[in-house]
Amino acid sequence: MSELTAWYIVKQPNGQCAIQPHSQLGEASTTQAEERWGPYASEQEAIARRVGLIRAGKCQPV
Repeated sequence: MSELTAWYIVKQPNGQCAIQPHSQLGEASTTQAEERWGPYASEQEAIARRVGLIRAGKCQPV
């Protein structure tokens, strides 16, 4: 894995949280998102953090 990608958790208007790489974050997703967490070093770490956010009531399960 030579390419490093930052991953973010983005809360959607419907309350669910999506995991997106930095390259997919744009001005539209930033302005429409209620909240955003990250960056995380790997997609697996972002998934684990999203589970924590769901348990804390910050995100709805998918």
